[in-house]
Amino acid sequence: MNAEDATGGQVNLPWRTSSYSTGSGGECVEVALTAAGVHVRDSKCVAQGGPVLKVGSTAWAALLEAT
Repeated sequence: MNAEDATGGQVNLPWRTSSYSTGSGGECVEVALTAAGVHVRDSKCVAQGGPVLKVGSTAWAALLEAT
């Protein structure tokens, strides 16, 4: 798992907003699924070059099982 700039090193990731995020645009978590794993970011920080967390597929599956 590691953090990168807001592009995650890839410009065209297929970002999706979490269904648990508020509709007012204030508290949005976005995820992008790739072959390498899952990228997670806070949509408020994207314009500021905020970090992207990359999680491997195995770790992501374990996280989902734990919740």
